Amino acid sequence: MHPTKNDLADNVRAASIELLQARLSDAIDLTTQTKQAHWNVKGPSFIALHELFDQIHGEMEEHVDTIAERLVSIGGQAYGTARTAAERSTLPEYPLDINEGSAHIDALSSAMASFAKSTREAIDEASEIGDEDTADVFTGVSRAIDKSLWFVEAHAA
Repeated sequence: MHPTKNDLADNVRAASIELLQARLSDAIDLTTQTKQAHWNVKGPSFIALHELFDQIHGEMEEHVDTIAERLVSIGGQAYGTARTAAERSTLPEYPLDINEGSAHIDALSSAMASFAKSTREAIDEASEIGDEDTADVFTGVSRAIDKSLWFVEAHAA
């Protein structure tokens, strides 16, 4: 860890950094998955899905930045390269050979649901270790990803 005058205990900071890094890798992976869907979607709902996936991509980039900045602000080193995210992500692998809108809806909503679940778990873990600010970061991300998941799943109805 990097030295900081942040008053969180070293063990709390270390645990939070580990938690933040895990979700950072997932968030970077989800960001690239939304772009994969955006570029390759086809079908009758093309424009609606193309624009929705691009909107979610932009929101995910903001979440990536928020998570990484929290991680660094408490003395961590953010590992945010594509290779690192690919090695560490816990999200399901995105199928690269799909085009139909419904297939992208299914694949992306599965990845988003996985990320939402692990983010909610991170809220509890951060609270348990005594880092309410990190829990708050995850709460904001959780709220936003649930809304985005709702938007994507609405296209499957």
